[in-house]
Amino acid sequence: MSQILVEYSTSGFNVIIPRAVEDLNIPPAKQTWPAEAFPLAICALLLPMGRLSDMYGGFPFYVAGLVWLTMTAVAAGFARNELMLNLCRVSQGIGAASFLPAGLMLIGSIYRPGPRKNIVFAIYGACAPLGFFLGILSAGLSQEYVNWKLYFWIGGGISASTAVVAWFTIPSDIKERKGMGVRMDWIGFFTIPITVILIVFAITESAHAKKGWLSPHVLGTLAVGIGSTIITTFYEGWIATNPLIPPSVFKVKYMKALMLSLLLEWGALSIYMYYGTFYMTKAMGASSIQIVSWFLPMVVGGAIIALVSGKILDRISGTILLIIASVTFIVAPLLFAIAPPGANYWAFTFPAMICATIGVDTSFTVSNVFISNSVPLKEQGIANAINSALVHLGTALFIGCAEVVAISQRKHGEIWSFKAALWFGFAVAVVSLIITLAFVRIKAATSDLTVEEKMTYESTTELVDHDLPVHDPYAKLDFRILSLNALSDGKRNGMA
Repeated sequence: MSQILVEYSTSGFNVIIPRAVEDLNIPPAKQTWPAEAFPLAICALLLPMGRLSDMYGGFPFYVAGLVWLTMTAVAAGFARNELMLNLCRVSQGIGAASFLPAGLMLIGSIYRPGPRKNIVFAIYGACAPLGFFLGILSAGLSQEYVNWKLYFWIGGGISASTAVVAWFTIPSDIKERKGMGVRMDWIGFFTIPITVILIVFAITESAHAKKGWLSPHVLGTLAVGIGSTIITTFYEGWIATNPLIPPSVFKVKYMKALMLSLLLEWGALSIYMYYGTFYMTKAMGASSIQIVSWFLPMVVGGAIIALVSGKILDRISGTILLIIASVTFIVAPLLFAIAPPGANYWAFTFPAMICATIGVDTSFTVSNVFISNSVPLKEQGIANAINSALVHLGTALFIGCAEVVAISQRKHGEIWSFKAALWFGFAVAVVSLIITLAFVRIKAATSDLTVEEKMTYESTTELVDHDLPVHDPYAKLDFRILSLNALSDGKRNGMA
């Protein structure tokens, strides 16, 4: 449900933006912020929330995040001006930042590496298109027949019911987590969110400021943000004893390249979704209900593709699947960028929707399984928070960059400005594909030992090699077989 709620809160809001900014008299220079406030709050707070989940358990932060989202969603429906709407969107992001890493941590901790875990993560990924469709359906029907504010109240009801079910069904991991000795990096807790907010604010605000990048508040914010980035990076990398971003995560082979590629992919997808919606409305003349029906292929296709990805993850290289996803991320914005005004739905929109859903569901499932299988139990929360942060940082960062491109081309007409932003999204996706082809190598996600079990086996092997006589290789082999049998028993007990 965490995926459904986040996608609901993102996709549906893109549908009601035109009506909301009109009713609340939000000027054009400020219309991007209500859309950006939600993902910005999420990506700024995911890492601190992920670490808190590792410290105190995923269960309390999952339920608390749902309760907070419920209250802020209801409040958003009563927004009377731009400030109140923005504050409510930020507050919704805080709730999502709490339950997203907690939910992924609970899944990653319960299931072992192998086909079953692949399927569970695939089902989790399949919830994204479902939440996306529920969002646009609720928003479209609400503003078409009642009022756009009803969209928020429906979302609050879904969140409240989820919180109640979670409270009674999810096993608590509070005692288990307290015994792991995970500690907070309090300096990083504050500096990382501040750094993210400063950088994204400067990029987004530069599109509307009178002097662009040379505007004093933009230039000053950017300078402070860059300075904060340098200081935070130095502190986290060389000084902090319990860094908020564990170095062990980036020591995993291909992890750095994968994360950079994912950041670009999610950025390209967000540009496609945001400006694609505007293009369908302005250039293709689609009504709210038409947009809902046009996005329907993403729901059906997304569910099928996510489940198929989960079934084949243990048979096909993750690199191949990521390359396929990257190609589809390229095609989706390209089709809208070359589509003429009044373009045929089946020639442009339908294949773009299919490509987008192939990209997002395949990439999401592969990356989540790889990251979860590559880190120990005590770091599941922060590792999954990093992965989720890439999604929302890509959204906040690249929508801001695309807005800069769109504003610079608005002199050629509104439709062309949308196309310019979509071409930018196309370029971002191309760079992502190049990085994946050159630097990412992920094998099939077959049944395997956990990180802790691999460490135990390696230490046992070193002990055997050191202590047993060199002339007795069969004794060493027998000892290793016994060690593997013990680990296998542990695996069966963990799956029971």
